[in-house]
Amino acid sequence: MAALPSSIHVHLFLPMYKDEPLSFNKPKFQYRAIVNKLDLAHKVVDEIPQPKAYAWNQLIQTHLSNNHPHNALSVYHGMMLRGIRPDHHTLPRVLTASRLCSNLAFGEQVHAHAFKFGFSSDLYVITALIELYGRLHAVETAKWVLDNAPTSNSVARTILAKLYLVDNKPHLAIEIFNQMLRLKADIDPVALVTAAGTCSLLKSLHQARKVHQIARECGLEFHLLVSNSLMKMYIDCDSLEEARSLFDAMPSRDLISWTEMIQGHVKNGGYNEALKLFRLMTKARIKPDSLTVTSILPACARVPAHKQGKELHAYLFRNGIDMNPTVQNAFMDMYVKSGFIELASNVFTSMVERDIISWTIMILGYSLHGQGAQGLGLFLEMEQDPSLEIDEFTYAAVLHACVTACRVDVGMSYFDRIKAPTVTHCVLMIALLARAGLFNDTRTFIKEHQIENKVEVLRALLDGCRIHQQVTMGKRIVEQLCELEPLNAENYVLLSNWYAENAKWDMVDKLKTTIKDMGLKPKRAYSWIEFRNKVHVFGTGDVSHPRSEMIHWKLQHLMKKMEEGGGDRPSSIFSFHDVDEERECILIGHCEMLAISFGLISTRERTTVRVTKNLRVCGSCHDFTKAISKIVQREIIIKDPNCFHHFKNGHCSCGDLW
Repeated sequence: MAALPSSIHVHLFLPMYKDEPLSFNKPKFQYRAIVNKLDLAHKVVDEIPQPKAYAWNQLIQTHLSNNHPHNALSVYHGMMLRGIRPDHHTLPRVLTASRLCSNLAFGEQVHAHAFKFGFSSDLYVITALIELYGRLHAVETAKWVLDNAPTSNSVARTILAKLYLVDNKPHLAIEIFNQMLRLKADIDPVALVTAAGTCSLLKSLHQARKVHQIARECGLEFHLLVSNSLMKMYIDCDSLEEARSLFDAMPSRDLISWTEMIQGHVKNGGYNEALKLFRLMTKARIKPDSLTVTSILPACARVPAHKQGKELHAYLFRNGIDMNPTVQNAFMDMYVKSGFIELASNVFTSMVERDIISWTIMILGYSLHGQGAQGLGLFLEMEQDPSLEIDEFTYAAVLHACVTACRVDVGMSYFDRIKAPTVTHCVLMIALLARAGLFNDTRTFIKEHQIENKVEVLRALLDGCRIHQQVTMGKRIVEQLCELEPLNAENYVLLSNWYAENAKWDMVDKLKTTIKDMGLKPKRAYSWIEFRNKVHVFGTGDVSHPRSEMIHWKLQHLMKKMEEGGGDRPSSIFSFHDVDEERECILIGHCEMLAISFGLISTRERTTVRVTKNLRVCGSCHDFTKAISKIVQREIIIKDPNCFHHFKNGHCSCGDLW
């Protein structure tokens, strides 16, 4: 058969296959068509008496493009058997196939062929060898290739720097970049992106600014890929201000730009600014993807921001944005943390596919909302799916549910299943035993696991002392906490409260002086409530609100009504977690009471009142809120750092074991 014209070669070996990767997701007829074309190509090459390297190169590239590197190696093997001399396009492709197949031995043979056929100085061959050895052998071998190459360029050095990053050696990667600067090598966008990634790992703001300056000097500061990398670099180096300055200066932004900036603000607690950016992004007609959505949802996972979370959920439905399991999990987590356990349950029920994260979020969510028994039921249902592998986080969630439901027997059973219990698991078991009043079992458990001096353990034990009025034991624990954390003001406040409860005012004054002399600042209690898109914040004894007079009148009216109804006045015993300022303030001046009263006078009847407090709800407020919920026939939800308290018709979801 005579050699075919090169124009026919081009037609037969179809370089457009690059844009059509072979996939079993394609319709069967399309898959067969591609396979038939490959078979025809192989047959034609086999029948050509002396095909040139070009034909083989195209066939090798086609297999690479279709993710069949093993077939590419077979083609090269056949090429060698036919005595066809490779050219400078052949060897880089075969080296790439060797790397993708993790076949170092074959790659080493091709390296020898590079010397044999005189291509050892070819830059494409050198860069392919660097990647081969860096990925399959060791990055030092890749460096040896570069150091011993007769020629090199910035691409080869950038590849080596990337390999150092993969090998978690960012200090060597930045040295490669500095070496490029000393050699006055061409700095392209990829080199700058790699250098920015190196600074992110090093957390070096000094190096970050240096890389940014180089980008300016090269005229690449506003190359979109470079700008996005520089932004992420600054965020990773804890300089959100410089990242935002760059973002604001960018002449054009893509989805990655917006997502990076939103993530940066969320990471730094700038939730409102993150939400503002998200609104600006959608206004600019840039459609968010699943990563953007999961980035912004933590900003909505707060009681005051629940409206934004709901609006975002509706936005996704309206615009047909992919609701994959990751996004659905993020929405569940958002609803759980913003106080809407029913909506989280609705998302969970609607999921077609659930992973272990889905189940864990929902089990923990029920527990945080006082529905531990429901969380345990969900765990039993989850165990029926053999494809799910229960991890330490799921066990922590189910133990939390056991604590909420006060199921000691079930908790012990699940704890015994954990192969390597963490401190978190142990703390949950102590909380469970202490809440049940099993203090002897608690002491035995602590000794067995040798966790006597863990602060988290002592605080869990202290919680049980509060519930069961173990005053003497509680004092010993607080004193131990003061020894372990001498600079934590909260511990001295706890001890001060104990002395105040026992009318030892001289010791209270002494502790106040100690706190002041040590320069410690106890946390002040604050509560906040959202109304008409504005967050209203109240401090203890606060009279600064414009409606303060009405707020206090409402609380006095409720207190009087409760007493007229024959109810007991809420207890004035101060729990171990009361802060000093609250102890000295009358009950109706506590910040959560002020926020609740504002909610009652500002919203319509039957509307749920949702309040957040930065410290734990005190015992008096807890009892008073139960009474209020019965008097006004409203659900009141208070979120504190421990859990959600759902007050309804004179009952609380925590079962009074808060």
